[in-house]
Amino acid sequence: MSERYSDEYWMYYALDLANRAEALGEVPVGAVVVMDNRVVGEGWNRPISGNDPTAHAEIVALRDAAAQIENYRLVDATIYVTIEPCSMCAGALIHSRVSRLVFGAAEPKAGAVGSASNLLDSPWVNYSIEYEGGVLAEECSHRISTFFEKRREQKRLLKQSSDQSGS
Repeated sequence: MSERYSDEYWMYYALDLANRAEALGEVPVGAVVVMDNRVVGEGWNRPISGNDPTAHAEIVALRDAAAQIENYRLVDATIYVTIEPCSMCAGALIHSRVSRLVFGAAEPKAGAVGSASNLLDSPWVNYSIEYEGGVLAEECSHRISTFFEKRREQKRLLKQSSDQSGS
């Protein structure tokens, strides 16, 4: 299996995990940790439903993988995530020692792997992670955009309903 095909396969898997986040009313982000072409950890956004500000998809997937392999170091692992990691998640990737990060859509406001900043290439970071962005970027970006469009429409309708009942 070519690397590009493999990357797309696992990104589709992460997109499926993003559906679980959306079903919980969370921002639809999914992440999967793969070693030797098998899933060792998976996660989706849960900060709201879990009352946990650190429960981003990447963190949940890293915790799951570390528990599965019984080691906090995930050397030789690749993590696939539907959106560019934030600084918290990029830091967790460094500390977990994943070998490779593959993400879908860029995150221009908070992305810490090239968009708003690039933590992984900082000179003070003591571990190097290979990374690639843009895998199934259109699909990943569409998932997030559609979610926020729906949310804005719901707020608009709620405001409209509130305005009508107040008149």
